[in-house]
Amino acid sequence: MDKREEILRIIDQLNLTYEGEEAWHGPSVVETLAEVTWEMANQKVMPGTHTIAELVFHATSWRIFCVRKLQGDADFDINEKTDWKVFKRFDDIEWEGLQMELSLSQHELISELENLQDDELLDETVPGRQYDYYTMLHGIIQHDLYHTGQISILKKALIYKGFGNKKAATDEFGDDFDGLDDY
Repeated sequence: MDKREEILRIIDQLNLTYEGEEAWHGPSVVETLAEVTWEMANQKVMPGTHTIAELVFHATSWRIFCVRKLQGDADFDINEKTDWKVFKRFDDIEWEGLQMELSLSQHELISELENLQDDELLDETVPGRQYDYYTMLHGIIQHDLYHTGQISILKKALIYKGFGNKKAATDEFGDDFDGLDDY
């Protein structure tokens, strides 16, 4: 039996959630962000909602939190400035940078997990938290899925409202845009 059996399972789930092509839950993070333009990423669907760009920044922040904790940084934490960001100026370069940071956070997270020699760390408490690394790592998977679902809904609404490619949206979501006029 491999001493890293659970870590290998977590790595598999992180990869499936992030870029898997046939995930049980539906489109991966990468698939969901495909064809999202910078204009779409910066558009609010309705007051009180986050933009796709804000959600990507938030998801990346929590992945960085996980990486830093795996690296042994007991003092690192999420705060108001590192959790959510409202973009005062946003363009294609900013959008490309956000997506690159998200991708880099995926690679760093996988790399840190691949460096672990066994599953023992999973039972240790994350510094400054009341949960263990096992819970944190499964939590980041759940967090990614939750926000990927939000992004999918925002993407569908934005395409319906004329942002993006309606043909691609029909291919991805079907013809069912009913109910979006209410927003």
